[in-house]
Amino acid sequence: MTRIKAFFLTSVLLLVIWLLLTAPFSVPELIAGAVVAVVVALLPTGAHRIFASVRLTPKAFGAAVAYLFVFLAELVKANLDVAFRVLNPALPIKPGIVRVRTRLQSPLARTLLANSITLTPGTITVETRGDEFFIHWIQVRDEDVEGATREIVSKFERYLEVFLG
Repeated sequence: MTRIKAFFLTSVLLLVIWLLLTAPFSVPELIAGAVVAVVVALLPTGAHRIFASVRLTPKAFGAAVAYLFVFLAELVKANLDVAFRVLNPALPIKPGIVRVRTRLQSPLARTLLANSITLTPGTITVETRGDEFFIHWIQVRDEDVEGATREIVSKFERYLEVFLG
């Protein structure tokens, strides 16, 4: 069953990418994209290991959509914060590297978490070791592991946990 789920997810992902690259699309392009997506998904790429933790339930789909909105909101907030700090040198910065922990078990979930942190301005995932991430933070508000985890990780983690485990 895991291979079927991985095949389906890989095919859909490839088809969406195809459609985004060929927009505006026609029916022949849609058919060609579907054929290419299925053929590529059939290749022995190891996608079944990558997508093994993806949950295909309504609750998981809702969590994925909620995650996108939370990520976009955090992205806007962080961009504004960094822009204000650049434009107003009087605003304090206290850069540093903090250690945070995650409850996420799947490699895909941890990768998405690390990338979400890095894509949010003001934070960069420097290193990961098991359940620990080392994050460079432009304004360290809490040096304690639990406090930094609550500040940086928890907003993403609760949604990633639902749809990726």
